[in-house]
Amino acid sequence: MATSVRDTIKGIVENHLKKEDGLCFGQCLTAVGWVGGTLPEMYEDEGMVEVTTADVANGGFVVGAGLAGRRPIYVVRYQGFQWYNAPMIVNYASKSKEIWDIPCPIFIRSIAMEGGIGPVAGSSHHSLYDRMPGTKILSPMTPKEYLYAYDEFMNDDDVYYISEHRGSYDNTEDLVDEIYGESDIVLFPISITRFESVKAKKILEEKYGLKVSIIHQLWIKPFLFKSKWKNALNNSKYGGIVLDDDYEQGVASSIAHKMMLDSNKKVHTLCLDNRTAGFHKSVDNLPPSSEKIIEKVMEIKNGI
Repeated sequence: MATSVRDTIKGIVENHLKKEDGLCFGQCLTAVGWVGGTLPEMYEDEGMVEVTTADVANGGFVVGAGLAGRRPIYVVRYQGFQWYNAPMIVNYASKSKEIWDIPCPIFIRSIAMEGGIGPVAGSSHHSLYDRMPGTKILSPMTPKEYLYAYDEFMNDDDVYYISEHRGSYDNTEDLVDEIYGESDIVLFPISITRFESVKAKKILEEKYGLKVSIIHQLWIKPFLFKSKWKNALNNSKYGGIVLDDDYEQGVASSIAHKMMLDSNKKVHTLCLDNRTAGFHKSVDNLPPSSEKIIEKVMEIKNGI
């Protein structure tokens, strides 16, 4: 049986505690299904450290462990809670190596989800860390990508912000770029929008006869606009779309801007609506669905 993202993360955490002298911090780690089944059943004497519900303080605990060389994994169950954790991390851990020549490597498992969890907890918030030096951001959605992200962290001294999404935990498959020599449009999806983009591509090609290239975005920061991506964009008819489950005025707009500066095509964005989510499904704020992606592509094609 193929290994899922869930089991891959669980294996990484177990190895980190048992073989790398690491620590794992977070709230309610041992309750409510061990964070979606992504943690081994280990306890404080084995390096699994339950912290308080005071998120501002927890960031300080994790920074201390990082400065002590323990390379902590910090599990933040809802990405919306990063607004409480960020001050300690970005003001100390992210700057420590540059200012004091003391590295503070932290592997932040920042978990996104949507659907009935209200205005504070939900969605992705990786844009919060994008503008800070000393922080690298990846959004792995496959087992191989998660293993790669962890290996990069273990060979680096920076803070790694891993933008997870619970919607990826059951995935066992790779997400492969599909690039045409000439296409109608190019999709650049981030995080959970990668799965919906694959669905949208299939429908756009089979139902509407469009040629859609898709280039999956694992690295958010640093963002490197590869030459083959640039060629795909320049050779497209209608340009590109950056898709994200964060708000538009952040990573998506930044990446789209960089692409347009280095190409001859317009790059659009499709992200969360610019509003706060509620608990009821009628006021939820969900990442772009395949239907919304198709609608956006047709609007661009028709010049709307």
